[in-house]
Amino acid sequence: MLEVRGVTHGAGAFRLEADLTLPRAGRVAVIGPSGAGKSTLLDLIAGFRTPDAGRILWDGSDLTDQPPGRRPVATLFQDNNLFPHLSLNENLALALRPRGGRLDADQRTARTEALERVGLPEMGARRPGDLSGGQQSRAALARVLLQRRPVMLLDEPFAALGPALKREMLALVRDVGDTLDALVLVVTHDPRDAQGFAAQTVLVDEGRVHPPVATETLFSDPPAALRAYLGD
Repeated sequence: MLEVRGVTHGAGAFRLEADLTLPRAGRVAVIGPSGAGKSTLLDLIAGFRTPDAGRILWDGSDLTDQPPGRRPVATLFQDNNLFPHLSLNENLALALRPRGGRLDADQRTARTEALERVGLPEMGARRPGDLSGGQQSRAALARVLLQRRPVMLLDEPFAALGPALKREMLALVRDVGDTLDALVLVVTHDPRDAQGFAAQTVLVDEGRVHPPVATETLFSDPPAALRAYLGD
């Protein structure tokens, strides 16, 4: 399981406080207004930010001082973080060999299967700029699949997509997460995303990260902070 124990992080006037435990596997939404601290929470878990206090643990192992590359975490950003000058094959190869070098036969097969899994067969030679937004999201998800990390963090990677395509991508994330038996955290502003995707939801409001609550329970009887956000 993922434990965020008494973590605080400040930047200027903003301060985030988090103390929660998440399951070893499953789907969790992270919801709240802009600027509340959702992305900061994911950055702390991924290792892109360092807590001022507190510890972050995965299955009992302390990750707090570990750099991002040594954490059991794969992150999918809003801009997909694909290198524009590389083909999809080259981008995906970095998930298997981060320092570069030729892939062996098994790795090339895994890359081909990952592209097929996300619906991009025979597109490995294309560059990201040659793809639609949805196809770029699929390519980024293929890279996450190849990394095979037990924690997947998604920071609104589908925010620019239309509603139908966003639902399609979230369904694909669900399938990938289930395949990896991973813990999947998805940041969203849309309560429909949380309700359709996640068994549990974490509310982040004014720098406070609330413990996870069953999604159905949270939205059927929302606390005051969530009601204010939803406009109810």
